[in-house]
Amino acid sequence: MRTLIGKKLGMTQIFDEKGDMIPVTVIEAGPCCVIQIKTKEKDGYESIQVGYQEEKKLKRVNKAMKGVFDKAGVKPYRIIREIPPVEAQVGDMLTVELFQKGDTVKVTGISKGMGFQGVMKRHGFGGGPATHGSMFGRAPGSIGQSASPSKVWKGIKMPGRMGSDRVAVKNLKVVDVNVDQNIMLIRGAIPGSKGSYLEIEKGN
Repeated sequence: MRTLIGKKLGMTQIFDEKGDMIPVTVIEAGPCCVIQIKTKEKDGYESIQVGYQEEKKLKRVNKAMKGVFDKAGVKPYRIIREIPPVEAQVGDMLTVELFQKGDTVKVTGISKGMGFQGVMKRHGFGGGPATHGSMFGRAPGSIGQSASPSKVWKGIKMPGRMGSDRVAVKNLKVVDVNVDQNIMLIRGAIPGSKGSYLEIEKGN
């Protein structure tokens, strides 16, 4: 299993050999530095810890992480993640070369935060009549019960916070890979806003 940390740069469109337009998301994938290798004997499980995007402001690095970076002999990184183990040594750089054109990947990120929203935007309710003196508006309608059981059931669709959730989208196709610029193009939209961090995963 190949996994890489990246950053969403935005969306654009390209044209294939037939002239058909393909909407793609542009991702800066890696390079990621291997900081630590965890084993079953020492840590109880297997994984590798990687860092993405070098941290230039050292005051942001706490003493614990500074010790980890010093032990590995690498520069501090802003984003630290654990990914499934691959053949690598501490200090190695994982690049976008892990992926090829035509691969199917899963992309995980934090969706855009919408704040507090009503039921029409959050759940797709239709709303009430919009004419003839109706005062229903965008209200959710009845949410409770009568005298029995005289309560609101758990799980009722109601207004609330929307977005800012960890979302994974599967079966996305890699349209192109630019190794020189650490850029990959993935067909379609992926979760998150511009500049948000992503995990791109390719199965065996």
